[in-house]
Amino acid sequence: MCNLTNIAKTVGGNRMVPTVSVPYPLGNPQLQPKDEWALRLHRVGVALDALETNVTEQTIFPVKI
Repeated sequence: MCNLTNIAKTVGGNRMVPTVSVPYPLGNPQLQPKDEWALRLHRVGVALDALETNVTEQTIFPVKI
């Protein structure tokens, strides 16, 4: 999970899940608590799926929230 995917690509990351921002990688203080929880749950779920996925090249896994 990273918010600077271009840097992650440069240093050789093979699985990347975008996060929200540097100070709030898995959150957004402007959201309501239930919406922020949904955001976190979704992105962690994408990250877990990424770990289970075989990759042969650098891959950025898309997030919906």
